[in-house]
Amino acid sequence: MRIELATAPGDPRRPNEDYASVALPASGHGGALVVLDGVTPPEGDAGCAHGVPWYTARLGGALLELTGSRRDASLADCLAYAIGRTAEAHSSTCDLSHPLTPQATVVAARWDADRVEYLVLSDSVLLIERTGGGVTAVLDDRIDRLRAEGRRVGPLRNVEGGFFTAAADPAVTAKAVTGSLPRTEVRALAALTDGASRWVEVFREGDWAACLGLLRKEGPQALIDRVRAAEQADPDRTAFPRGKAHDDAAAVLVEP
Repeated sequence: MRIELATAPGDPRRPNEDYASVALPASGHGGALVVLDGVTPPEGDAGCAHGVPWYTARLGGALLELTGSRRDASLADCLAYAIGRTAEAHSSTCDLSHPLTPQATVVAARWDADRVEYLVLSDSVLLIERTGGGVTAVLDDRIDRLRAEGRRVGPLRNVEGGFFTAAADPAVTAKAVTGSLPRTEVRALAALTDGASRWVEVFREGDWAACLGLLRKEGPQALIDRVRAAEQADPDRTAFPRGKAHDDAAAVLVEP
């Protein structure tokens, strides 16, 4: 088994709001990965005294623990339990009904000797390399579809007809993209926050198969380094329009 991960803040003066972790059971069989991208709120009151890095650490830790300990529960159920547990941890001090309450995108995967399960919520991505060849990108493309329609996505967060993130309502897990594959059909998995997937989606340096090939050959840190180089070459965001000149980035590669 091969496992590599890397993460880096978009601005070294600010906390990294991404979360990336992998867990292996003591038996040595199977495992799980969790990658979150915390949503940076606009300046101002978001109704929470803790902030996004606190939220992603709590949610990510809870989700990783549950995916390993609750093998009887689906990944969607594990995420629902993790959201509920995290909400309970600050419901007495914070306004969880605030539309900007801390929230995150989610990628989770779990594997054993028989199956590989996966879940994607919002605009992070899971890459699945098949043993027979080819790379599939598992995407929740709601944001892209809304933008293609010319709609402002900000007001459409966690509302019907919009897009969804993990925040304080466990019911959001019903909106996640989920699935499973036979373990024998999967050669590798890679999870990327959108700060890392910029290499494909913004800078067009290669397709998803080339991205996974880079991860295998040079590792996750090399992918992030290449994204940083592309960002620095376009500091004004004119050649490659994007919301932030530099974004937090996380990448995980697993060859189970």
